[in-house]
Amino acid sequence: MKTAKQWFDEYAVSHQNETNKLIHFICVPVIFYSVIGLLMSIPTIVLEDLLGLYNPLIENWAVVIGILISFFYLALGFWYFLEMLLIMLLCIIGNFWMSNHIDLLTASIVVFAAGWIGQFWGHKIEGKKPSFAKDLQFLLIGPLWVIQKIGKKKK
Repeated sequence: MKTAKQWFDEYAVSHQNETNKLIHFICVPVIFYSVIGLLMSIPTIVLEDLLGLYNPLIENWAVVIGILISFFYLALGFWYFLEMLLIMLLCIIGNFWMSNHIDLLTASIVVFAAGWIGQFWGHKIEGKKPSFAKDLQFLLIGPLWVIQKIGKKKK
């Protein structure tokens, strides 16, 4: 498996243009947040039917998928794992709050679509294909790359 630095270096190749970077700083978190919302929109009954039991720990697909992708981040490093775990928890809490005020599924679909339109526009400006076209694991690297870039700017 590649190291985090190798992933970030390879991801950075198609993210050199400042406008594209800015778009990614907005759209990557928006897409990640909306994916959590989409996963949370899957009815709990589906889990109960698949597993044959009710377990409040895995009450929604966002938690199930979050646990699975956490292994990817853990393999990259413990601090990356903790950063992404915090982001996932904040997204789940935010989406849970949102679900009490608006239709979460509709909002998540709209936000997801808008985020991807922004992403593809950014790559049109960049003149390079998105990294995930080469390897789908870059879909998991994008949010971590944004966190790392934002963290470095604050220092």
